[in-house]
Amino acid sequence: MDLRQLEYFVAIADEGTFTRAAARVHVVQSAVSAAIKTLERELGTTLLDRNPKRVRLTEAGEALLPKARAVLEAVGEARDAVAQVEGGLTGTVRLGMLNAMTLIDLPALLGEFHRRHPGVLVRTSAATSGSVGLVEQLLDRRLDLSFVSLPGEVPDGVVVDELAHSVMDLVVPTGHPLATRAEVPIGDLAGLDFIDSPLGYGNRAVVDRAFAAGAVPRRVTLEISDIFTGVDFVRHGLGIALLPGYILRDARDVTRLRVTGADLCWPLGLARPAGRTPSAAARALIAVVHEVFSAA
Repeated sequence: MDLRQLEYFVAIADEGTFTRAAARVHVVQSAVSAAIKTLERELGTTLLDRNPKRVRLTEAGEALLPKARAVLEAVGEARDAVAQVEGGLTGTVRLGMLNAMTLIDLPALLGEFHRRHPGVLVRTSAATSGSVGLVEQLLDRRLDLSFVSLPGEVPDGVVVDELAHSVMDLVVPTGHPLATRAEVPIGDLAGLDFIDSPLGYGNRAVVDRAFAAGAVPRRVTLEISDIFTGVDFVRHGLGIALLPGYILRDARDVTRLRVTGADLCWPLGLARPAGRTPSAAARALIAVVHEVFSAA
């Protein structure tokens, strides 16, 4: 058993196919297949259930996966230690992203990090299931850090540093009966048609919690994964929406109202797995994130 075999095995577990795993580790697919066959032969068991659509782990593969991740992380930490002695930080940080990240200039943040630590690769990815999906990837060790929006209690197994927040306001079409008002009690929104993100997204959780706390019924008739399109859907009369204030600065042909009697604060934080010391590269990125947000 060697590190290359374990790296390929973890890549297949994360990506679900040999093709995507090969692209991730930058080798041809045949090399990945050969390495996994050799690993299975050395261990005397089948690690992967191969099928045309998606590769799944066998029971033995499930048992090996956390051990393989731990070995690769330990090797990474050893390399970091040597690199620091030699005077340059290296490694890879796997960073989870939210679809709506305009509370901060993220390209500028990552650019600043790259200037300080050019030897570190930041590999970004977004979860289609929102913050809940990003937390799952942190817990599965597929991510090292992630921007998340987690209103309420923080899930077990992760630590979240709060960075910023935005209040969510009600957006209605021009001509809507509520458009003549500057604010509206949450109770007046009972039974109206709402546009919202799917379950698992932080902004959806904020709104669901607010309506549940006020015992106000709510009907979501249209779900969208990109909240930046919410204003457009409202403008065309498909419903009303509660959206973070930072995406409403240039909204046209809609009316923005403050909702009273409800906690509609949308938080943004940086999450990492609990009980696991971040790598030197991840710690460096955490430091830059806090520095940038404190200066914003």
